[in-house]
Amino acid sequence: MKEEVTESSRTKITVALFVATFLAAIEGTIVGTAMPSITGELQGVQQYSWIISIYLLATVITTPIYGKLSDLYGRKRMFMIGALIFLAGSMLSGIAQSMTGLIWFRALQGLGAGALTTIPYTIIGDLYPFEKRAKVQGWMSSIWGIAGISGPLLGGLLVDYVSWRAIFYMNLPFGVVALVLLSLFMKEKIEKKKRHIDYPGIVVFSAGMFFFLYAMSLLRGEGGDSQGGWGTMALFGLSAALLAFFIWIEKRSPEPIIPLQLFRSRLISMANLISFLLCVINVAVIFYLPLWFQGVYGKTATYSGILMIPLSIAWPLGSILAGNLIAKTGLRTLCMISACFLLVSNAGFALVGSTSSIWLLVFYTFLSGISFGLTLTALTVAVTSAVGRELRGAAVASNNFIRTLGQTIGITVFGLMLHTGTANDIDPGLLQTSLHHIFVWVAWLSVGVLLLSFITPKQAQEEPLQAGNHAS
Repeated sequence: MKEEVTESSRTKITVALFVATFLAAIEGTIVGTAMPSITGELQGVQQYSWIISIYLLATVITTPIYGKLSDLYGRKRMFMIGALIFLAGSMLSGIAQSMTGLIWFRALQGLGAGALTTIPYTIIGDLYPFEKRAKVQGWMSSIWGIAGISGPLLGGLLVDYVSWRAIFYMNLPFGVVALVLLSLFMKEKIEKKKRHIDYPGIVVFSAGMFFFLYAMSLLRGEGGDSQGGWGTMALFGLSAALLAFFIWIEKRSPEPIIPLQLFRSRLISMANLISFLLCVINVAVIFYLPLWFQGVYGKTATYSGILMIPLSIAWPLGSILAGNLIAKTGLRTLCMISACFLLVSNAGFALVGSTSSIWLLVFYTFLSGISFGLTLTALTVAVTSAVGRELRGAAVASNNFIRTLGQTIGITVFGLMLHTGTANDIDPGLLQTSLHHIFVWVAWLSVGVLLLSFITPKQAQEEPLQAGNHAS
């Protein structure tokens, strides 16, 4: 399956992928500012959190599935199927007349978003040689930071001046443009042969992850069950049994959804492990620093949001720098430098107090953003370079899945460490103590990232792992 593309076509394809990635990324942030208006019109405030959670849950579950299917049936075909599902979910979400209907349509949207968040990275890996690939993937990774900045702002503007329904309708014209560009300019030759779809693996994996993520949401208090109740523990047990069965299935499947041989590659294993830890850490920075600004320093929500802008600027900047530096410095050196930034910033978070300068925290926030952008982009480039084309979709999807899993676990664990309540009703001293404990743990996780960076392979480009081969 090899594409023959001109430079002009390559550029148009890349633009289409950037647009699609932005749409999927911004859907994770734009809804938050619209939720009061949505619940005001559709009622069902008790289902508030599920509007966001169901989208993320569906995206997480389908990410590795789309990755493998793109290896089997082609990137273009699976991307377009996912994009059409995403756009259908967007349109239906816009016309939803009840909270229950909106939740189901958001789930449909998430089922499509799984393709938009992973296949573009795979296509970039196919289209560009290593040096150019790193730069393009750096720009693509920066889109997530841009979406993080613009999502809440754009959502607020649309709600205030148009309607909350516009946050879903806006996807339609841009999504159609991306589909048309990809349809016209991406040529893909699919070798005709009998292919095996791992249906048992898909079903068991989806069920196992659904029960795991649902149990995690219950621990966070989103489903009405008491934290740590027997029902929640039973769901964790069922999830563990299903995922163990999934591994058994994958070992015997001729075309596993998640090829276990990927984890025999030292580079991919290190990339996945560091990615997991980084995404646990970034949850603490993104979700709990604003709480510090509001609850400890007494700042408004708007002001705390402004103080987080350096993170949203630094992350895309780090992504772009990684794309330009990785071929020169090598993977290990870049990861070590980035891990030092991460450790300094998180040690700083752990040491600050209520009398510390707020601008010191802003500086640490900027360092964190640079570190996230540098490392996560470098690891994406490493994963796409460590495998041949027939495994690239599964490899990229597995890495994206592990990142989201890290964020999910981080949200839950840190949430359990924090005393319940809001920034307005928790005693500032108690809140400061709880947040201090969180950031001490985050600092130790940063030490782990630094140690792992020392044993990361020197270069991002290794002997590509091919389907059916093993790697040491």
